[in-house]
Amino acid sequence: MLDRSSEGRRRPSSVGRSTKGSPVGNTQPDIVLIHCHDLGRWLGTYGMASVPSENIDRFAADAVVFENAHSAAPLCSPARAALFTGISPHRNGVQGLTHDAWRYRDQVLTAPERLRPLGYRSTLIGLQHENVDPTVLGFDECAGLGFLPRVNQVVEATADWLQAVAPAGERQPIFLTVGTWEVHRPWPHEDYVAADPATVEVPGFLPDNDDTRADIADFYGSIAQFDAGFGALMAQIDAHLDPDNTMVILTTDHGSAFPRAKSTLYDAGTGVTLIVRPPASWGLEPARVRSIATHMDILPTLIDVAGGDAVAELEGQSFRSLLSAPASGDDDRVIFTAKSYHDTYDPKRAARSVDYAYIRNYAEGPKLKLAIDLEKSSTRRGMGDDHLAPRPAEEFYDRRTDPDELDNVADRPEYEEIKATYADLLHEFLSEIHDPIETTPLAPAPPRSRTSDPLPPVDEPSWVQSELRAATR
Repeated sequence: MLDRSSEGRRRPSSVGRSTKGSPVGNTQPDIVLIHCHDLGRWLGTYGMASVPSENIDRFAADAVVFENAHSAAPLCSPARAALFTGISPHRNGVQGLTHDAWRYRDQVLTAPERLRPLGYRSTLIGLQHENVDPTVLGFDECAGLGFLPRVNQVVEATADWLQAVAPAGERQPIFLTVGTWEVHRPWPHEDYVAADPATVEVPGFLPDNDDTRADIADFYGSIAQFDAGFGALMAQIDAHLDPDNTMVILTTDHGSAFPRAKSTLYDAGTGVTLIVRPPASWGLEPARVRSIATHMDILPTLIDVAGGDAVAELEGQSFRSLLSAPASGDDDRVIFTAKSYHDTYDPKRAARSVDYAYIRNYAEGPKLKLAIDLEKSSTRRGMGDDHLAPRPAEEFYDRRTDPDELDNVADRPEYEEIKATYADLLHEFLSEIHDPIETTPLAPAPPRSRTSDPLPPVDEPSWVQSELRAATR
């Protein structure tokens, strides 16, 4: 039986100071969240053996790897905003790129703001993509280098910052967020050393030809530099923060920057790296989690690990228990993803589980609208124009036999019942969060002004309203 409830709909109360403590007693762990651009799951630990990711793969071998984690959106700002707020793009307000005026709604709280009442001091180093001004995001300190920091700069800045951190017993627990520009396009040869095109792996959703292989070879060069930086970063983290009491999370914003990946709701577009190394003192074994997860699970997990109570308005669910019992996940769980604006208007929503993916397109157009960086890529040059054919209103994929989601079975009679179930789940979710996309086109973000930055709030979902009514009785 499919779980018809959305993630977080059974949350009991808002966050506050809790007495239950962390898994190691009353000691709250330091938390480090590392995120990069456009990586998807292009790593050796996810089965791409030729990718130059030895440092990340070594880290993953001692950690918990989520094999089916997804972003809430397939582009930078909405994906990161959902990650850092635990609520979907329509509700938090960031439905397009922040440099196109999309920003948080009024009263939306971010991860550092959620962790502050639990005693955490927060620091941002390097990239963020939620607002043109990083100082409005709720961090106690922004020690980063600007909007487009490269990995080597970020590692150097983080090392300098870590050297000044006091011993754990003399300070508050830390929430450190580290963001890098890599592995975003472009991948120029003056910055990155390309791989041999003959040695790269071409995923099934891309044409295997010289243009694609040359593009992937350049991508490998960027991954290699990020991987080297990650290795150096982890050396600094482990030298200055106690691995026995430090949780490290590595993720990326969304899928890789290739056609039919980034900016789409296919698995290659929202599928992300999610690797969690718990504090060593927890004594947990390395593991792999098959059940589906969402970026919106990260904040509930951090609150849980920090000793806080669950938060009713968050849409994800803590995966803390999966770190010790990876096989206990719900294989029938359904999560929801969304795209509205990238560099053009392209409204679509999706409901997906481990086994199936349902995508609803709300505007006519080609099968693929390529973002400008993809339109200019060498992969695009060699892929032909089949993607310009008209898109269907509905797409449905059986991931059990079609993991690359290439064979749309939406019109096949044998899938009519299960497709209808997923369509109903999506409709129910959109109705509950008051997303009007089914009937009303989304307008561009209103411009910022000198007197008002936040977007107006929207009505709370029904599951939050019921919690509020219960709390006032």
